[in-house]
This record gives sequence, structure tokens and C-alpha cells, in this order.
Amino acid sequence: MSYKIFIDGEAGTTGLQVRDRLIAHPDVELITIDHDLRKDAATRRQAMAAADAAILCLPDEAAIEAVQLAEGLAVKIIDASTAFRTHPDWAYGFPELDDAQRGMIAGSRRVANVGCYATAMIALIRPLVDGGMISPDAPLNISAISGYTGGGKALISYMDNNDGPRHFAYALNLAHKHIPEVMMHARLDRKPTFLPMVGDFDCGMLVQLPLTSAQLKPGARRRDLHDVYSAHYADEAFIRVRGLDEGDGLTDKGYLAADALKGTNMLDIHTLGYDDGDDQHQVMMVARLDNLGKGASGAAVQNLNLVLGLDETTGLL
Repeated sequence: MSYKIFIDGEAGTTGLQVRDRLIAHPDVELITIDHDLRKDAATRRQAMAAADAAILCLPDEAAIEAVQLAEGLAVKIIDASTAFRTHPDWAYGFPELDDAQRGMIAGSRRVANVGCYATAMIALIRPLVDGGMISPDAPLNISAISGYTGGGKALISYMDNNDGPRHFAYALNLAHKHIPEVMMHARLDRKPTFLPMVGDFDCGMLVQLPLTSAQLKPGARRRDLHDVYSAHYADEAFIRVRGLDEGDGLTDKGYLAADALKGTNMLDIHTLGYDDGDDQHQVMMVARLDNLGKGASGAAVQNLNLVLGLDETTGLL
């Protein structure tokens, strides 16, 4: 059976990536509209009416308008904006969140696709909170670097035209738009400090969560955290918990390359650091993914597979 899919916002960075993945998908057929009519409400509603599912790759306000446009239709919607990620009536599109989340997504008509940085932060934090390794009110400091495609066409043009610095920090008011969904879905009571950066590469992401013995459950060691991750993600197709061997997943020179998973829907978790035999030790959890893969378009296709009742790995690397 072939399912009909409409991408609203196909011309954007995420939309183009979704389109590329769905063209190669064996079980779907894309509904396309004339480029000149891509903002015409009647044409878009007609496309949604003909679709089994629609993927919204739009800014927040436009996504809200698109959902209103689809009122009364049977179409299932996956929204890639931030508009509905904390909305109680929408399923949060992170299947690996816990044992119940995959079923919630599969049974929903409205799915909010998880954000790129949020994917990494939640993947690192939620298992540690649920496993009692850290407290929900622990003071967390997170840093990250992403490829510049995460900023959409404006940032891509900025970087391609050499209009400024090649590596920079942003969201300097510490109020990044992904923080509300991270707090809700990672079960945090305290707002983490988060400083993201953009690097001089197109796709890829590293998110780093450092912890000391003072923040961890008394007596917890690096292996304990690794065991929690290994149990939480044991049967997941797209999340790998790398071994405690310091060379696992690194380059031949021992580097952790931010763009190593480009073009895939994979997310790697590394548990780095040291235990020195007493209670003064440090660990560094790092999540690595493609910001346009598991962090956006790949995740949207994974969620699409679930709401259509397909194998969630279909069409994904």
C-alpha cells in the first residue's frame, strides 16, 4: 500500500531534506503543488485533504495557521516547528523517550517533531533522571556546537557568503527556544544553562553534558551512567551507546568528529571522563547526531513511519 504525503514548506532546509528521504521511501507517494501556489490556502488545504499525512516544515506562526487550515480533515500531521512541542494534546515526537512514547506517537493524529538540540539534551538527561543518577533540580551546564544548516537558509547564505565569523556562540541571553521542551520531556525542575555554538561545517552536532561527583548520586561512577544508557537504549535502532573504551567512535587521531553521522538518522552517546578512586571525579556525556537527520528531517520520517503503522526504520539510514 502506498501512502500519500504532503510536505507543507517543502522549499525550506528541513522540507528539502524530508523530501529527499521520502523520494527514496518505498511506501509513500508525495503530493506536490505548483511552486507559485505554495502559500495559497485553498491549494494547501486541498493537498492536505488528499494526503494520509502532512509534514509541516514551517516557522511557528505558519505552522499554527497550517494546523488551523487542516481542521476537519482526516490527515495526520507531523509538525517540525517549535509551536506544539509542549502542547498537551500533541504527542512528542521522540520515540526513544520511554517505553510508552512510541505507542503514543503511533496512535496520534498530531505529532510535534523534537528539536535538534533538544533531541541530544533529552537523550542524555532523561535516562539519568529516571535512573536516579541526577536530581531533577540538579544545576546543569550544557554546551553544544552545530553545523550551520540548523539555522536555515538565512544562516546558510551568511556562511556561504563569508559574511562574518566562521565559528560563533549565540542565544547569549541563555533563553534558547528548545529549553521549554527539554525541561518538560527530560523531567527537569531547574532550567539548565545552555550555550550553543555554530561551527564551520554544514551538518552535524555535538552536545556536551559535564557532571561532577557533587551532581551525581552518591557513589555513582562513569560505568554506572554508561549502564543506565545501555539499558535505556538497548533495543533502539537509531541510538547507540558507545563503549567505555576511549577510542570507540573516535577518529584515528582520537578526535570526536561533529559531522561523523551526517546523512544518517543515528545518535551516538559517549560517556567520557575519569574515576580517580575517591569522590572527586568528572564525567562528560556527549551526544552526537546530524542536526538535519535525527535532529530534524530523519526524525520526521521516523515519526511518519510510526503514525502510518510502518517499520520505523523504513527509508532511513
